[in-house]
Amino acid sequence: MSKIVVVTSGKGGVGKTTTSASFATGLAIKGFKTVVIDFDVGLRNLDLIMGCERRVVYDFINVIHGEANLNQALIKDKLCDNLYVLAASQTRDKDALTQDGVGRVLSDLGAMGFEYIVCDSPAGIETGAMMAMHFADEALVVTNPEVSSVRDSDRILGMLGSKTQRAIQGKDPIKEHLLVTRYNPLRVEEGQMLSLMDIHDILRIDLIGVIPESDVVLQASNEGMPAIHKQGSDVSESYKDVVDRFLGQERPLRFTEPVKPGFLQRLFGGR
Repeated sequence: MSKIVVVTSGKGGVGKTTTSASFATGLAIKGFKTVVIDFDVGLRNLDLIMGCERRVVYDFINVIHGEANLNQALIKDKLCDNLYVLAASQTRDKDALTQDGVGRVLSDLGAMGFEYIVCDSPAGIETGAMMAMHFADEALVVTNPEVSSVRDSDRILGMLGSKTQRAIQGKDPIKEHLLVTRYNPLRVEEGQMLSLMDIHDILRIDLIGVIPESDVVLQASNEGMPAIHKQGSDVSESYKDVVDRFLGQERPLRFTEPVKPGFLQRLFGGR
């Protein structure tokens, strides 16, 4: 039976699509048959980060409206076996998403043997975001260490607890995981960012990982590949840790303590 995981947040630009791409890739690397779906109808970006934008012929909306089947719309990832992408439409609006249509596609993906279905949610609480979370079993709530981002994530937690299928049907609640992105320990130490303890005190959900602030994310995006493929980088290692923790393995938090500049860095004005 497939497990549906939504990657969500209240605020835009916090790294949901970057996380969706790397998280889905990490699951596939572990051997799980995985599909990642872009729910940001009209503003699709997932296919760019996955490096398959030129291979999109049919999209999520085409499948929902019966204009194509899943075998025609699913794009097999070139870098990773077991990984597929279902792109969003650039020419339709979010009202083209229907609850029955989304549910049918997710059910069909499960019947095709997908073990994990990762839903890349748009920001906010409009139709696309609500559809992305409605059928979820688990949620990665992505936030930056800043007040506005954390506050908006708190709103999303309220939606996960009240507006989803599990909540409406009185089933076990969605399992929520907190992922903090763009974390810079030096800026936290200087009081420019919220600390991990501050964020936990506000949101009160379990922390699954911390992704450090890094140029690697932009480099990977420009190259059309998930950041987890940037081997040896702090970002790649952090996403691998997130996947391991999600799968039940114990991993210590890394890259959360400030690294002080050395003598030569201080001498030449570097940080």
